This record gives sequence, structure tokens and C-alpha cells, in this order.
Amino acid sequence: MVPLPQRVRSSCAALMAEAEFVDIEVDRLAALAEEYRSATAAGSTVVGDPRPVASIDADAALLVLALDAINFGSGYHDVVRKDPGLSGARTMASRLRAYVGMSGPLTAARLRTFTPADCSQIFGQELDGGALEELMFHFAVALNDLGSWLDTEFGGSVHEAMAHADRSAVAFAESLLAMPYYRDVERVDLDDGPLEVALYKRAQITAADLEREVGPGLFDDLGELTAFADNLVPHVLRIDGVLVLDPELEATINAGLLLEPGARPEVELRAAGVVVVDRLTSLTGHRAMDLDLMLWERGSGARYKAVPRHRARGVFY
Repeated sequence: MVPLPQRVRSSCAALMAEAEFVDIEVDRLAALAEEYRSATAAGSTVVGDPRPVASIDADAALLVLALDAINFGSGYHDVVRKDPGLSGARTMASRLRAYVGMSGPLTAARLRTFTPADCSQIFGQELDGGALEELMFHFAVALNDLGSWLDTEFGGSVHEAMAHADRSAVAFAESLLAMPYYRDVERVDLDDGPLEVALYKRAQITAADLEREVGPGLFDDLGELTAFADNLVPHVLRIDGVLVLDPELEATINAGLLLEPGARPEVELRAAGVVVVDRLTSLTGHRAMDLDLMLWERGSGARYKAVPRHRARGVFY
């Protein structure tokens, strides 16, 4: 089988070669590369000595897995209740951490029991019969799936799941595809036939987050990972002039209207982020996962928050 990151890179490049809605401004990309050539992102992963799986804090690792299991829903963040000063993503992460801090460490068995009502309480969102209830349903499914995956495949043991990956972030990401909400592939019809565009945002960022939060030293192949295709990195690249959008698409986004998940404009935006970060990797020497973090952090600035980013209500980012 073609390795997961290669599937992402090749399919995103193939789509962008025939892009209809998003162009890459090469001169602006080169200027951004020059800016980032000597930069280091706060929280970028340093390369550590190999670390035995048995030394990993299993409770901390399972919390990371749970946080990434619900690391989606940005298309709902225009309606979710947020904590003061926090984005939607940081609000959800903060509330899950607070819940675990009060109730004790997660286990695979506990994850399998979460209901939308539980998620409503944990994340502070109403079961309103609309978008918020839909998101809480998806969160419950994602957490249930994680618990079932751990129980079924690894006897409920995070250590076993990590050992199975044999120090490969790519293999660990691949193993997560057993869960439907990680199978982040969209079909786009091109002139010469359909193209399966692999994106796999959460599968890859889960491995990176394990390295950052319970590592370093867990994986040997982090440099193989691609950017984590979401909606913030393409937004930053658009505001910085690296991505130029079809005027109608840009007007739709600026009006705050939702894009259809899996539709060609939405997939092109995410694929463009992957392609640009790969080019930045070649120009700067930074790993894709670290450049992704730099761009993501950049997106918290006032300049980027002043303009709407694209939103699509799905389960992949």
C-alpha cells in the first residue's frame, strides 16, 4: 500500500494541478518562505532520544487521543458557546481537560459510554435540535469509536496501540483509519475522471500531538507527515496573499456562508494548504508539522480574525 502521507501529497498535488477555485501565488509563497526560513514555532517538536513505549504516561496519552478524536467541528464554531478569549477549538479542548481533571483519567470503557447528553454537559453546548446537538452527536460517536477501537484492537491499552505502530507516526496514523471519522478522503470529478483526494488531517495530527504532549522520542518518521488540512491554514495563506480564490468563492466565504463539505471548492482549499506547506518545507528545511503549527498560530492574530474563514459542517476538521 502507498504510505498515507504519500497518498495525501500526490492526490492534493493532482487536484491543484487542475484547480478551478484556488490558485497559488508563487511570489508570495517565496516571500513567506523567506520569513519562515529562520523562524521556530513555539511548541515545535524537538527530536528526542528514542523513548520506550512503556515509559509513556498512558493516562496523558489517552487524553491526547480523546482531544484529537473531537478535534473537528470548526464549521460549527460560529454558533458554539466559547469560553472568554478562546477559540472554538481551544474551548472544546479546555472543557474536556477540565472534565478529566474533575472526574479522573479516561479509559476505553468510559469512552464507549459517552452519549450526546454527556457531551452536552462536558462541552457546555445545548441539545437544541439543531447544529449544536448535531455536533454533540458527532462528538459522542467519535469518543465511542475511540473507546471501541482501543478495546477491540488493543485490549484497551494505549501502550499496545503505540507498540503496534513500532515507532512510526505514519503507521500510527494509518491505524486510526479503522475509525470512520478519520477516513478523510473526498472524491472530486476531474476532466479525465474521478480523483480520490486524501487529506487525513486528524489521523496525522494525532501522532504529532502525541509526540508534542507525551514525547518527544516516540516516533522516528515525523518528517514524513504532511500539513494537517483544515480551514485555518488556508485562511492564513489567503490573507497573506499566497492563495488567490475565485471571486465568487471568496465572496461566499466573506459573507459567512457555509461551504458544502466535500464539494470541490472546499476540497481545493484544504488541498492547497497541503501543497503550499510542502513547498515551504522544501524552501525552509522545516518539517511540515512544524510549519503547520507556525501558520496555525499566526491565524490567532487580529489581522486574520478580522476576516471570515471558510466553514463546512463536517467531521474531518
